[in-house]
Amino acid sequence: MVLVTGTDTDVGKTIVTAAIAAAAQAAGLKVAVIKPGQTGTTLGGPTDVELIQHLAAPHTAKTLATYPEPLAPLAAARVAEKAPLELYEVVDEIRAVSAEHDLVLVEGAGGLLVPMGVRPSGDPWTFADLATTLGVSTVVVARAGLGTLNHTALTLEALSRRGVPAGVVLGAWPAEPELVHWANLSELVPNLVGALPDGAGAMEPGVFRRSAPGWLTPALYGVLDNWRVWAEEIR
Repeated sequence: MVLVTGTDTDVGKTIVTAAIAAAAQAAGLKVAVIKPGQTGTTLGGPTDVELIQHLAAPHTAKTLATYPEPLAPLAAARVAEKAPLELYEVVDEIRAVSAEHDLVLVEGAGGLLVPMGVRPSGDPWTFADLATTLGVSTVVVARAGLGTLNHTALTLEALSRRGVPAGVVLGAWPAEPELVHWANLSELVPNLVGALPDGAGAMEPGVFRRSAPGWLTPALYGVLDNWRVWAEEIR
């Protein structure tokens, strides 16, 4: 089981989740993807799970709750006057799906400490709470550009203090990287377990599935082992 969070919203969590799913399936695993809370359904377009199904076609892909407004899941539930996600119901569903699959990927919403739902007590819970409750590793999806070092370090520190092991995946490596991108890559390498080229989500699904193992290290079922060679080759 692997949880996928981000340093912020719109950093590429969904495409990274799809890439991990594709690489794991290429390695022969039976994969499930779970999105606990999908928000912003009024905006139109495919949901995160629909995009993952399109790109990676995991054996199972499901959303546990959907909310119309593009807000944090707990806020979106309250605005829509819908039932919020209850932590232990989410945990039970993930564990039930895990019993039938080799790998379950759970994609969060926004960043690590975004309020996802409520506990039985009524107190909010975050994706960090889900990680500690399940006791599994977490992938942090980060940007490649300016500002990413601070945001990534804060997220990794929050996970480390909770005893949650984590690695970093760059959600979109630019086609024409600048000095800041190379500098950030060098700083992040000790924690990097993957990096996707910018525009990966627009690839034809067959190309995406064949390419995904080359974007990820063996820790995420890929074959990537040389960051500079990778970055030069995708330019």
